[in-house]
Amino acid sequence: MDINVKTLRILVVDDEEIVRSSLAEWLAEDGHEVRACHDAPSALTAMRESSWDLALVDIKMPGMDGLELQRRMRDVDADLTVVMMTAFASVDTAVRALKEGAYDYITKPFDPDVLSHLLRRAGDKRDLLLENRGLRQTIEEIAQPRPILGHSPAIRRIVEMVGTVAPTDTSVLITGESGVGKELVARAVHANSPRAYMPLVVVNCGALPEGTLESELFGHERGAFTGAQYRHKGKFELADKGTLFLDEIGELTPKIQVELLRVLEEKIVTRLGGSSSVEADFRLVAATNRDLEKAVADGSFREDLYYRINVFGIHVPPLRERREDIRDLVLHFAKRFAEQMNRPIPQFTAEALRRLEGHEWPGNVRELSNAIERALVVQRGDVVDEDDLPVDVTARSGATDRPTKSGAQDRSLSSVERDHILDVLEETGWNISEASRILRVDRGTVYNKIKQYDLRRDGGRGDVDSDGEPGAEASGPAQGPTRSDR
Repeated sequence: MDINVKTLRILVVDDEEIVRSSLAEWLAEDGHEVRACHDAPSALTAMRESSWDLALVDIKMPGMDGLELQRRMRDVDADLTVVMMTAFASVDTAVRALKEGAYDYITKPFDPDVLSHLLRRAGDKRDLLLENRGLRQTIEEIAQPRPILGHSPAIRRIVEMVGTVAPTDTSVLITGESGVGKELVARAVHANSPRAYMPLVVVNCGALPEGTLESELFGHERGAFTGAQYRHKGKFELADKGTLFLDEIGELTPKIQVELLRVLEEKIVTRLGGSSSVEADFRLVAATNRDLEKAVADGSFREDLYYRINVFGIHVPPLRERREDIRDLVLHFAKRFAEQMNRPIPQFTAEALRRLEGHEWPGNVRELSNAIERALVVQRGDVVDEDDLPVDVTARSGATDRPTKSGAQDRSLSSVERDHILDVLEETGWNISEASRILRVDRGTVYNKIKQYDLRRDGGRGDVDSDGEPGAEASGPAQGPTRSDR
């Protein structure tokens, strides 16, 4: 026998005394812990009394035979490695034993070297089983998706819907404004599905032109087009056995819509420039901030594709419609960014929280995340107050409790914004460069706001150039805000 065989706890079950004693003696000499049983009932009793790594079980025994005993043993311990022993070395017996779940079989009389090799393999197999289980547990612990935070009825409903649809292979369409967290919901669907240990492949359909997106989705063969020097697997193939998340699916061109519909129906992909087909077993999750029903009505989105992807719909409402979730999100982002910056988690003053909860958040959760990150960058000490928040948050939320230049009764957000911009312009002497620096927007945005609100200087129109000198009409380029903290 090999003295380097891994030490195991072994149960020997055989109705022949000489076989039991010989095996027990050999195995004990190698340092294994052995218990010998003469029949099936005594073996089952031994299993209930203690745990075993491996069982050597004779197939032919009076009463309950080895195959039936094996089934009973697996009911007690599903991880038990079973090796069958037989003096009847027939293929039928061996195949039946393996089909019943046996790890292997060995014939009588035993060759000690063969038995030693078999035990080594059985020990390695058990080690791999336990290691795999540990790795899976570790992956589950460290690869958990970010939680869907909030306690509003809308968020509780979304969590419930994710729990309902995730265990299935049903296609999911997630809708909602930009920045509400649609990808977070998609990752939760994948993480709670049977495909969780396989890839989640993300594609932003609105970020790539048609030709590039087609190559990314389907892949291509070498020489399929200029610059295709190598074979490239597409996202459909990469998502095999996993989940494909198509973000901004409403931006697909009609050509890609047709091709996507065919793949969804057949689950077969042909690379660009290729002739052979490849199977792609993936689960589709899609997201969009567009109204696809309206897009179907105006003909820009295929009706058959819409119904194919919208088997189960989840709508994520904007943050302004679930303000009770804002405080949870604020504390979450504060903790995350504080850890990244290697600093203590700050407290928020009551006024800062009031202004955060009162803001409209046109950029939704993404804008809130940026606002909290900025607040932690500029804060001094261990407390975040309203002065640490972005100017648009302090100007538009919680500031409507003061009289406004546009009328004491006008408490609208547009009125507050108008008054704040006018305050800054008057403070800087209508110097557009200085005003844009204070407001943290570009000069074009200041010009647009002057024109939008018909702001006037000393009773006239705001006719100033980019440096605050008279002369240029306050129209400016028509462009939106480019704030870095948006």
